[in-house]
Parts: sequence; structure tokens; C-alpha cells
Amino acid sequence: MPDLTPKPIPNTPEFSVSELASAIKRTLEDGFGFVRLRGEVSGYRGPHSSGHCYFALKDDKSKIEAVIWKGNWSKLKIKPDEGMEVIATGRISSFPGSSKYQIVIEALEPAGAGALMVQLEERKKKLAAEGLFDAARKRPIPFLPKVIGIVTSPTGAVIRDMLAGFAERCPAHVLVWPVRVQGETSGAEVAAAVRGFNAILPGGAVPRPELIIVARGGGSLEDLWGFNDEAVVRAVASSALPVISAVGHETDWTLIDLVADARAPTPTKAAEWAVPKHSELVTTVGGLSDRLTHAVRRQSETSRQRFDAGAHRLGLALTGFIQRRHTAFAQVAGRFPNLRSLIAGPRQRFDAVGNRLGRSLLANTRTLAARQARVASRLHPRLVDVRLSRDRDRLETAFRRGQTALTRSAASRRVRLAGTSSRLSPDALLMRVRTSGLGLSQSSHRLRQSIVTRISARRQSLDAHAKLLQSLSYRSVLARGFAVVRGADGSMLRRAQDFVPGRRLEIEVSDGRAAAEALGPVTAPEGGSGSSKSHRIETATATELSPANVRLRTSGGKPGQGSLF
Repeated sequence: MPDLTPKPIPNTPEFSVSELASAIKRTLEDGFGFVRLRGEVSGYRGPHSSGHCYFALKDDKSKIEAVIWKGNWSKLKIKPDEGMEVIATGRISSFPGSSKYQIVIEALEPAGAGALMVQLEERKKKLAAEGLFDAARKRPIPFLPKVIGIVTSPTGAVIRDMLAGFAERCPAHVLVWPVRVQGETSGAEVAAAVRGFNAILPGGAVPRPELIIVARGGGSLEDLWGFNDEAVVRAVASSALPVISAVGHETDWTLIDLVADARAPTPTKAAEWAVPKHSELVTTVGGLSDRLTHAVRRQSETSRQRFDAGAHRLGLALTGFIQRRHTAFAQVAGRFPNLRSLIAGPRQRFDAVGNRLGRSLLANTRTLAARQARVASRLHPRLVDVRLSRDRDRLETAFRRGQTALTRSAASRRVRLAGTSSRLSPDALLMRVRTSGLGLSQSSHRLRQSIVTRISARRQSLDAHAKLLQSLSYRSVLARGFAVVRGADGSMLRRAQDFVPGRRLEIEVSDGRAAAEALGPVTAPEGGSGSSKSHRIETATATELSPANVRLRTSGGKPGQGSLF
């Protein structure tokens, strides 16, 4: 049975979302008014494009959003900075659009460095004392690396921006080592990724990178704290591969930026530094080539001018030297004795030697003849016979051995040939010949039918074209009684003014051609129609129509051969 007891109607008023948010805002502003708040600046990125400044104030347990309006920003004596501990004076309010409460700062004064900044400065001094940040240990970045290793999150916008930057540049193979870029384990994962890239051996299944890029987007000091980890700094310092740090925006800095071989302001800029653009390389090479050409041309011109000047000076020096030598030679030549007196002694000695030469040749000939007679007495053909006999015996022995080996080899080959011939049978060849003959006869029959079909089709096409040619030919018009008149040059005459008196003509009718001469156009009688115009043509010679010369006169009023004009 239904419950008929009346229920009380609630009297609690209803609020809209905007009304409740506005009421909360008024409550906060009325309840707190102006306050002085001490905390550490976090998430500071400078003024917004609108001129307002947004960040947060935090301590070790809580965080409150803060805002400085554009009008108060220029009045502040000090400006906030990331990690700075400040005392802010302002009023508590809320932002209804996102249900957040915040402090609207109107005055700001420093209260000392934050705990994280103090820890970061201590770690920075410790590692700097070990020499990890020295500029002397930094290595140059390879100019055009073929393989690049990237340590970043695989799901963020950073890797997409970097890959888009690589796509616009020279080709490079990119290896991505996925890590967490925020949180407690991010430092250990980044350090392990840097050591892992260094552990890849050349020539393995995975190519060894030539450059490592550690990348992450912007964030607060807490977000980037993993890249201040001591393990990350030491892993980058001990890396055998060059490392580019691309952590945060240009205003952010971490300890990995100080130990890396290069620091890029953004991850996209790191991709641009790692791989140059092809168009920039072409432009640079073209500019260097032009500079080299101009330098070589200037050097050649300078060398040519120097050579010409040196050649001119050398020519003058040689001319003076030759003139001085010629004068000195002329002076010395006057003191030399006469030529005949100089060669008189050598000529006498030459004659004496010539007289002794004949006697020496005779004596030498007698000595050689006596030596030959002594040697000939010791020579005998028996020595040659013994050597020939020995060589003949060796030749016969070798012949017998070769004959025996040839007989043995021929017998072996004959046995192999007999075995092979016993396995051979002509049946397979005969079957293949029959099959090939059958295929050949079928192909010949098909070829004959194809040729007959094609010839028939071509004959029908030829007949059709012949009929079309006959129907379109002007000779069918000539057969109906018309004629074609041409000039001596073969051009066709179509108007009366073309028939100049004395002009040589050629008239073609259905059964031949005739040569003629024009007497001139005949004017039509007054009152006559245009069709009564006639022409007088005198035939000088007639060929193919009559064996004798004839003289014809044609007019529109007399019967005879018709005209097309």
C-alpha cells in the first residue's frame, strides 16, 4: 500500500554555479583581506603576453597559486625568480573559472633562497670542484652525424617536434631511448639511457650513435629536478659520445646543462644544431667555392704580375750580364795563342800513333791465330757424340714412359665410354623429336590460318579504300564531260583574268590531255547572264587526243566541250 504521508518541502535555497563561486570569492576576500605570505617561488616563466605574471608560492607541504597584475608588475622593487624565497603582500581571492583560490600580490620582498635552490647550489659547487664543468673537457659536436640517440619521453610533444625538425634536414638515423622525464625515477632512467647508448658496440644489430641528445620540455624546478641528479651529471661526464642538453626552455637551467658538451635553448634547436640543412650546406659550399675561385683568380693575377715584373728585371740583368761577358771575352780572346800553334803538337802525336797502329794490328792477328791453333788441337767430335748418345737414351726412356701412360689412360677412358654408352638410349631423343614435330606442325597450321585471315582482312580494306578513292577522284567528274585547265607551271586556272593572251595551257579531259594557247577572256554581251561567259582557247598542239594539230574555239553559245570556268 503506498505511503500517503506528506513529505516536508525543503526550504534550502538553490544557487547557480556562478552564484556559489561568487559567494566563495566574496567570503575569501572579506575573511582574509590583506595577508603577508612567505613561500618559495615555483613555476615562474616571466610575464605573460598579456602583461600579467602567474606562478605559485610553496613550502614543504602546500602550494598556493599567485598572480601579479600588469599594473602592479612595474611598481615592484624586486622581481620574482625561480626558487627564490619571498614574502608577498596581497589579498586572497579566487578564480571562479577554475575553482582555484589565489593570492593577488601587490608587494614583494626577498626572504632568502629556497631549500631546493640551496641544495642545487651545494651540489653545483661540489661537482664543479671535481672539474666536471670545465670547458677544456667538452668535445666538439660532429658535423654531420649519421646516427643520433635521443633520451626523452616517447609520448610527449618534444619528440614529435624534434622528429619534424630532423625531417627538414640532412638524412639521419634516429634512435629514441624512452625514459620518464619527471618523477623520482627520472634521474636514474636518464643516467641508464646515456650509459646504454655508450654500451652499443659498432657494427652490431643496433647502430652505435655518434651523438646523444637529452631532451625535455619546460617546467618548474621540481619538474626538472631529475636532471639535477648527481648520477645523471656523472653519466654525461663519463660518456664517450658527445652530449647535447636540451632540457626546458631558454630561461631554465639544470646541472646537466653545465656538464653537457653543448646546451640548446629548446629541443627543436638541438635538432637544428645536430643536423644541418641540405640547402644551407649547398649555399655554404657554393659561397666557399666562389670565394676559392676569386682567391685563386686574384692569386693568379698577382703571381702573373710578379712573374712579368721578375721576367723584365731578369731580362735586363741578363742583357747587362751578357754585354759584360762579351766585353770580358773579347779582352781575354786577344791574349790567347793562335789556333794552328795549339793543334800542331796533337796533330804530330796523332800521326805517330797512326803509324804504330798498323804494326800493332799485325802482331795481334798473329797472336790470336796461334791461340786458335792450340785450342783446335784439343777439340774432338767424340765429345759431341757422347753427349748426343746420352741425350738420345733419355729421350727414348721418356718416350716409352709417355706411351705407357697414354695406353693406360686410353684404356681407362675406353672403359668409361663403354659404361656411358650402355646407359644411353635414343628413345628419349625420339620422343622429344616427335613431340617437337607435333608442336611445330600445329604452330605451322595456326600460322597459315593467321596469314590467310590477315591477307583477307587487308584485301577487304584495300578494296574499300579503292572504292572510296574512285568516288572522291576528280576523274569521275571529267568522265561527265568537264575539263581541267592548268597553266604551263601545272597550277590550276579558276578565274577569267588568269587567261592572258598567249599563255600556254594544258587541258585535261576524261581520255587524255591537250596543249593549248589562250586568246584572252571573252566579255559577255550586255544583258546576258553570268553563265554566258565564254573563253577562246587556241590549241597550238594536241597530244593524246588526236594525232594531228587542231584549232578549237569554244564559247558558251556553241555546242562542244564544256568548261568548268
